[in-house]
Amino acid sequence: MNSKLSSLLHFLNENRYYNKRLQSNSYNRFLAPFDSLEDKLYSILHHVANTQSQPKIDLLAPFFQKVYSNKLQLHSFKAFIDFLTDKENGAYNYESLYYGMLRQKGWGNKTSALFTKTIYHLHNGKYGFQNSIWDDAPKIIDKEEKIFLPVDAVIEAIFHRIDPTIKWNFHKINKLLQHNYSSEEMEVWDDLWFWGFINQRGSGLTREFVWNESKYWALLETEKNSVVIEEIKLKSLQFLSLLNPKQ
Repeated sequence: MNSKLSSLLHFLNENRYYNKRLQSNSYNRFLAPFDSLEDKLYSILHHVANTQSQPKIDLLAPFFQKVYSNKLQLHSFKAFIDFLTDKENGAYNYESLYYGMLRQKGWGNKTSALFTKTIYHLHNGKYGFQNSIWDDAPKIIDKEEKIFLPVDAVIEAIFHRIDPTIKWNFHKINKLLQHNYSSEEMEVWDDLWFWGFINQRGSGLTREFVWNESKYWALLETEKNSVVIEEIKLKSLQFLSLLNPKQ
């Protein structure tokens, strides 16, 4: 298990460019139409909430009503965390942002982690954005704080492939990774979704692990030229070899 995880993390570190490009394109798409801090934040919140296969709109509606009617509490990273937690906090970091989002009805572990990761990416200067929302948002992850991987069915299937004896879920996967990797390395693990998504076919835990060009084309933000696609296909075969040793 640990050796396979180490090999996967090495692959992700060596190939960060591809998912960074995709993420940057995605962020630009839902931020570019807006100028104000509030509108950008609303766009991120709506975008992340709707990544759920079945958003709980009856629960999300009161949350959005609260956010839209409290604009003054959106003007800083610290103020937003206080707004989420209904109190002043001792720590203002990405872990406290995650737990603040998790308190909101309609937001689960995955979407809270995904929103937190997005805010970090928009402020760390590595995705083509600098202080996109707040001037006081941390640009680095504190080594003492916990960062959560936004685990979904794609990532669960990968871990099932690695060890089918465990019933993997958000909590088990994050507990394993947080125990073995630093908070900065946890952010690298986020790239696993991209490589997993474009290299799976079917559904459920027993889905097939193969290069799936159709899924690559289904992602709006991927580069649609033959040279890049061939490059990513070759990288995907490397990725698959880590999960399918006999391939």
